[in-house]
Amino acid sequence: MPPITLALILLNVLVYALELVTGPEIIRVFGLWPPGSGGAFHVWQLVTYSFLHGSLLHLGFNMVAIWMFGAELERRWGDLRYLLTYLVSVVVAAMTQIAVSGYFLHASGPVIGASGGVFGLLLAYAMYFPNRVIVIIFLPFIRIPARTFVLGYGAVELFLGITNTTAGVAHFAHLGGLFGGWLSVQYFRGRGLFGKR
Repeated sequence: MPPITLALILLNVLVYALELVTGPEIIRVFGLWPPGSGGAFHVWQLVTYSFLHGSLLHLGFNMVAIWMFGAELERRWGDLRYLLTYLVSVVVAAMTQIAVSGYFLHASGPVIGASGGVFGLLLAYAMYFPNRVIVIIFLPFIRIPARTFVLGYGAVELFLGITNTTAGVAHFAHLGGLFGGWLSVQYFRGRGLFGKR
């Protein structure tokens, strides 16, 4: 496994173990608290929230996704570009969640989880390997090209976010992660938001 992918997985597992020891206090300080959500916002939360998880299942899904999509990207890009893409996705996901959920949907609790970074990696993976087949873990007989999978997943997340469905899931952080991944790919390809720089 490439070193940054391995480090991200180990760090997330370590922090989850720390959560079990410290209880909710670590989330109070390091979870992402959008305006009006009942906690105090600090700038470090734009990154630290991504290393916290609500359950072993939550952690497991995100770590499998980092391994599935991140390892391939890291091997192609190298360590620094990969890490920067992941972190940009995490931060843009946090800012999107704050902007949309905090101000318009009035979030009632903290945001935690690596999903913003995962969605950024997923978008980048689909851009670099659009025809690679993704197999859904629960439905192994369904095989979807990466580009189709990301477009469909993004559409579902947008629908669920707008309709405020599935309480407790940060849909706009997921969408922000997609956008952060796209921004990173555009930057490293030498392009601006809408074309060549």
